[in-house]
Amino acid sequence: MNFEPSKINCMDKLEKFIQTRLSNYHVERNFDFGSHDRSNTSCLSPYISHGIISEIDIIKSSIKDHSIEKIEKFIQEVLWRVYWKGWLELRPNVWLDFIKDLKFEKKKFLNNKNYINAINGNTEIKCFNDWVNELRNTNYLHNHARMWFASIWIFTLKLPWQLGAEFFLENLFDGDPASNTLGWRWVAGIQTIGKNYLAKEENIKKFTKNKYRNILLNEIAPPIEIKIQYPLINNEFLNPDIIKKKSLLIFDNNLSFETSNFFNKNFKKIFIINNNSRKIKLSNNVNIFKNRLIEDQEKRLRDLSINCEIIQIDELKNLSNEAYALYPCIGENLDFLTENNIDNIKFLYRELDTFSWKYCKKGFFNFKNYIPEIINNFNC
Repeated sequence: MNFEPSKINCMDKLEKFIQTRLSNYHVERNFDFGSHDRSNTSCLSPYISHGIISEIDIIKSSIKDHSIEKIEKFIQEVLWRVYWKGWLELRPNVWLDFIKDLKFEKKKFLNNKNYINAINGNTEIKCFNDWVNELRNTNYLHNHARMWFASIWIFTLKLPWQLGAEFFLENLFDGDPASNTLGWRWVAGIQTIGKNYLAKEENIKKFTKNKYRNILLNEIAPPIEIKIQYPLINNEFLNPDIIKKKSLLIFDNNLSFETSNFFNKNFKKIFIINNNSRKIKLSNNVNIFKNRLIEDQEKRLRDLSINCEIIQIDELKNLSNEAYALYPCIGENLDFLTENNIDNIKFLYRELDTFSWKYCKKGFFNFKNYIPEIINNFNC
């Protein structure tokens, strides 16, 4: 795997995948062949999560050579992240409670032997240990392996899902507050209440081509139970009128401003924000990856003669004038603004999000019914 932190590399990956493996994606996608062979998946998620390429641009490129019916499953998977983000935006306290509970669990399990063995890949489960090492070394895991990993973490190793979600965010190039947090909740059985995901030996053997055998797992565990419910909030995510000659802030989830809906607006200067004040400390590899993607965005803007600068998020504490910002979505960037009472920023939302998030009030199967409408709205 090669996750070169540049837009050029992202576009090359997309084109190669479309031409060579997209037609068989629906057949091959669940197989984890190992880190040496990820050709059955697009490996675009690290770029999508940083806004290097949009979900709509991926779909538009894909249907140039393939019918929508033929690649329907791929389109659904691409839009999963849009759904997860919308679902969380309508229930922001899910993220806030995760951060609060994480602090409690970290203190409780600080010296717990099972937890220490898990994050260091020293358990008695070989496949799990291999995935820990792969995650630390490559900063990526196949989606199926992520599900197995989370299930083993929660139901076999009996560790809090919040600590597992943190471990992923620390080490994944595509770590995303919405898809990661809600994915772990789904495995635990608290996202879809009462329906947990249990990793099973036969399933792991089948989709790793018999790489692992004699896997001792808890395959009959009940779902985690919680009493709290999260009501929907009313938010229409409306864009404000843009006044010329004001500054624009770009966070690390929107690093392709030149293809955004707001490129032709007359901003005075663009500040690209690097968050050095996270509660969840990222691994060195992930920090380097983010920094280089930010630098790549800066270079592309400078090549277009756009006045821009990279700054640390702490500098926003000194923001005195009103500014605009491409919406950072729920997560640590937004938390920083809220916790430091930085309220002189007007958010700008992607058209894809403002159109799609109203369909995120229920489960993905309901959202899936609106995918044709989403595709048609964006002339795909």
